[in-house]
Amino acid sequence: MSTPTSTPPDAANNEVPPGHRKRRRPAPLSLAAWRQFVNVAKPYWLGEEKKKAWILLLVLIVLMLVETKFAVMLNNQAGEMTSALAAKNGDRFWTSVRACLFVLAFAVPIYAFYYYMRDLFANQWRRWLTSRFLDGYLKGRKYYELGSDSEIDNPDQRISEDINTFTGRSIHFLLIFLGSIMQLVAFSTVLWSISHLLVGVLAVYALMGTAVALYVFGNPLIQLNFWQLRREADFRFSLMRLREKAESIAFYRGEAQERAHIDGKFDKVIHNFAKLIKKQRSLNLFQRTFSQLTLVLPGVILAERVLSGELEVGRAIQAAGAFTAVLAAVAVIVDNFESLSRFVAGIGRLQTLSNLVLPGAEPKAGADDKHPRIQLRPGAHLALEALTLHPPQSERVLIKELSLVLKPGDALLITGDSGCGKSSLLRAIAGLWHTGSGVIQHPPLEDFFFLPQQPYLQSGTLRSQLIYPSAESSLSDERLLDILAQVHLPSLAERVGGLDAVHDWEKLLSVGEQQRLAFARVLVHEPRIVILDEATSALDSGNEASLYERLRGGGATLISIAHRPAVLRHHTHVLQLMGEGAWAVHEAGAYRFDAPVDTSRGGGANAQPAQALRVAAAG
Repeated sequence: MSTPTSTPPDAANNEVPPGHRKRRRPAPLSLAAWRQFVNVAKPYWLGEEKKKAWILLLVLIVLMLVETKFAVMLNNQAGEMTSALAAKNGDRFWTSVRACLFVLAFAVPIYAFYYYMRDLFANQWRRWLTSRFLDGYLKGRKYYELGSDSEIDNPDQRISEDINTFTGRSIHFLLIFLGSIMQLVAFSTVLWSISHLLVGVLAVYALMGTAVALYVFGNPLIQLNFWQLRREADFRFSLMRLREKAESIAFYRGEAQERAHIDGKFDKVIHNFAKLIKKQRSLNLFQRTFSQLTLVLPGVILAERVLSGELEVGRAIQAAGAFTAVLAAVAVIVDNFESLSRFVAGIGRLQTLSNLVLPGAEPKAGADDKHPRIQLRPGAHLALEALTLHPPQSERVLIKELSLVLKPGDALLITGDSGCGKSSLLRAIAGLWHTGSGVIQHPPLEDFFFLPQQPYLQSGTLRSQLIYPSAESSLSDERLLDILAQVHLPSLAERVGGLDAVHDWEKLLSVGEQQRLAFARVLVHEPRIVILDEATSALDSGNEASLYERLRGGGATLISIAHRPAVLRHHTHVLQLMGEGAWAVHEAGAYRFDAPVDTSRGGGANAQPAQALRVAAAG
């Protein structure tokens, strides 16, 4: 391993709090909301599944046309039956009854099939859109970046629930609006043939009602629904976190503080919902008044003609039915305003997520832009060139202009006080952190393998734990069992029920067993570079030494974070981080964990321990 002899001079660095991002608010029922909808929906209708999408939509439109035709026929027959009863004409009445039953024999199956096709369409769209968002969410480790992003909350809930709501409600509202147009055309013809005045009154009445709904109830309901979705997601996440961290909380006996935290989230849910139902109460009063007046208006307008004998009672019934149908068509926004406002709020949440994870998303503007980004370049060996590292959204310097090269067979131990940047350096090497400057040259990332202090164990079989992150492996069962024996878990498979046994591994295995299982993954994949972040903290000295020897014997390059003197003999060099960007490199054989640090040479970030300078000079 090659390295310069000391850190360069360092300037004073003052950490500043990260900038506050503005929270995005939902768009009102306007062109902005329409543009958001189009941005999310357009790729499905113009992408690789556009043929299937348009065919399904065409089938639904045909079914709606047929259903509308049947609705007009049934309305006419209802008027005919009423006229027959008023005229006491039995033959005319029973003929109309038979006609109604005949129409119903076809209308009922069409109705059922229409709703089946609607839900099938929504399900197909959800599958495609969820897959698209998951591709973007997992690509380039966007899920990791969003985990610490204060701009977006609960991306998991947006993918699992908001997409489902978006596709289902999109199809629902699309078909409602198309059906309203068909219904408007079909029943307006009937209504126009009975009373021109009724058509004029209807048009004015519907326009006034829609305008009031939009301008009086529009934005407040959308805003409240947007925040309700967010509050509910935060409350659900706090409960999920309680379940995931149950053991730690139980050891701490932290129930009181957890309850206070959950109560705080739930209070926000209730407070926002209280404001929502007050606004909804006003909307319900308006909607009810608006719809109930339609029971009176047709009768008032047509009463004189019916009483004078100019118009049959059955024709008046037809006019009332047509009036109700046309009003429902032109007042579709008023009647569906509550669900429409929730839908628009959900669109805004999906649009925000799509801007961050989908192809073509613009880079975020934030505190990270104040620093040049660390460059990752392919190389034969792992090498750091003048690497300066900052935490995301911070001016604090963790490491300043670190340069070193790790060649095959080298083993670097990183040590230093807590918070000096040890794990941060590993994140930068893994490509997770980019805030800073300099260059990291590395072999293909597939040649790296990371062992954290707390291994990640997914839900699945013991076999899947061993071959993770691969989905499948060509290794035989005998080879996998032999690897378990090499990491001192010879009877694990037999104890749990075989390689294909499924358990909650985090609860079944001790932390020490989990760490040894993580070492088994290294033996399965045989990477060129292994990074260990206190990966042996729960192991006894015997197991620790055996596993390190196994890795060193395999020829892998090691990068370790550890605090035990016993691990020194498994490394060739030590990188000591001393805070404020200062660092020094030692030969492992000459390094002592308890060596005093001489800060009299320059103070602050420039201080170098005498031990470090002597070793570097000797090297």
